[in-house]
Amino acid sequence: MEAYAQALLIAIPGFLLLIVVEIFYGHWKGLQTYTFMDTLASLSSGVTNILKDSLGLVVILISYPWLVKHIALYEMDSSWLLYGIAFICIDFAAYWGHRLNHHVNLFWNQHVIHHSSEEFNLACALRQSISNIVGFNALFLIPAALVGVPASVINILAPLHLFGQFWYHTRHIGKLGWLEFILVTPSQHRVHHAINPIYIDKNLAAIFCLWDRLFGTFQEELEEEPPVYGTLKPSLTWNPFIINFQHFWNLLLDAWHTRKWVDKIRLWFMPTGWRPEDVSNRFPRILADPSNQKKYNPPSNNFIKAWALFQLLGTTFLLLTLFAKFGEITNNILLVWGVLIFVSIFAYTAVMDKHNYGNYLIIAYPVLSIIYLIGFKNDLTNTQPLLYFATLIFLSITWVSSWPINTYAANPKFLDGNPA
Repeated sequence: MEAYAQALLIAIPGFLLLIVVEIFYGHWKGLQTYTFMDTLASLSSGVTNILKDSLGLVVILISYPWLVKHIALYEMDSSWLLYGIAFICIDFAAYWGHRLNHHVNLFWNQHVIHHSSEEFNLACALRQSISNIVGFNALFLIPAALVGVPASVINILAPLHLFGQFWYHTRHIGKLGWLEFILVTPSQHRVHHAINPIYIDKNLAAIFCLWDRLFGTFQEELEEEPPVYGTLKPSLTWNPFIINFQHFWNLLLDAWHTRKWVDKIRLWFMPTGWRPEDVSNRFPRILADPSNQKKYNPPSNNFIKAWALFQLLGTTFLLLTLFAKFGEITNNILLVWGVLIFVSIFAYTAVMDKHNYGNYLIIAYPVLSIIYLIGFKNDLTNTQPLLYFATLIFLSITWVSSWPINTYAANPKFLDGNPA
């Protein structure tokens, strides 16, 4: 886990730099693919995913080391061939895991966050799940285990495979000629994120598009059918926690309301979007219309946007500081700061959504957190003084700024310089 944290210390600034470059490039070209709040929501989702993985919040049903120990037919020697086979096996596993997420109601919940943005840009690549709390993906790596690929090789290549899926989340790169027959390209992935009927559940591969072409899930991007992005049931929130569990909550409601016991069970394993007929008739849902999309965009102003940006930068700084000291930090400190960052993100994205409970949270949680930190001052200042004082400053500014935020909620003209 420490090696993963060190890799993220390099990857996160790199991703952020490329996002900034894409924003400026879009401005220069007159094709801006970013909106402010959507971008903050994407980056906030990335922080929650990285933190969740770092905290190890997952229950492993079956692990790859166990698989390779019990079913390997022989042991491969270390070579370029070994790494090549391992990478292909990881990509093959990614395709089938991805396909499962798209085609089964229960598993769609752990992937919907990635499709929730109604924009398509590098930032939305960071919309990754925190709801995948049960680990079973090693099952898709059975081919690798059979040929004896060591777990250490998988551990090295898996993050590289994941990072290699970042670059093609862009609208600024067109079709790439002969590479379209080998790699997953931006054009192919734009199709994957689209809700146009012809594009739904297509182009599921991660690196090599061979799998889509081989298993019948390939669809070329068509000039006459520009992709429309998002999900058929729009999330209508910037809050990554709500997006992560929204579909699961809807499944629970359907299971509760349906009158047939068999439907209460099978709806979890039916194709994504399937609902019992009696529930669908009593509680119909309005799906997005790709031909007339109305993007989620609650009213805001420059002060709220600047405040939300400060919140994102503050939580990101705390996260990077945790990673920089990962080998020195105790599990208790990691858990405390993890909870603090989670609560902070929930609070400021609730304010971005204009929910009243968000305004109360940004008053309450900084005060309670400061009281807690002062109570453990000696333990923390002796081991992690930078993290300790940076957190106190961040929480203090958050609390002070809660006054104008709450005043604005009561009187929207307050921050516009035109009080009623």
